[in-house]
Amino acid sequence: MKKIVDYRKLLGVTKEAELQELKTVYRGMMKTWHPDKFQESPEAKLEAEEKSKTIIEAYHFLVSIAPETVESSSEEYNNTTANAGIVDFEYKSQVLKIYFSDENVYEYFDVPKETYRKLINADSPGRFARRHIFNTFVYRSVNKLVANG
Repeated sequence: MKKIVDYRKLLGVTKEAELQELKTVYRGMMKTWHPDKFQESPEAKLEAEEKSKTIIEAYHFLVSIAPETVESSSEEYNNTTANAGIVDFEYKSQVLKIYFSDENVYEYFDVPKETYRKLINADSPGRFARRHIFNTFVYRSVNKLVANG
């Protein structure tokens, strides 16, 4: 997904970046771009505010899909995908959001439109998703974002 690539490029980290590395890079960039450092010019302060918002958004997004984050919630994720039925799903810009009967919601990134079409037309969307979506695409919990946000 372009968003993932852009965020990694912005923070200058690789796909394998761990949480500690993300945190260190984030703190360093925020020290550089904090709006309070740009008091001499309103234009510079506005630019710094926009840049810092983008850095914050990138950091939170990358933390939500980081291997440690995924690993720490894998038991709950596996339980949901194995035992809870799919209640609803929506697709926009290669992001598939799936709502489960246990009230968990997950976003899957870089899902091709053809895979989404097959999900729609599947006799059993749950079985199709278990085989072709759940352990194939980068995902994050939407519930955790709401709880932490």
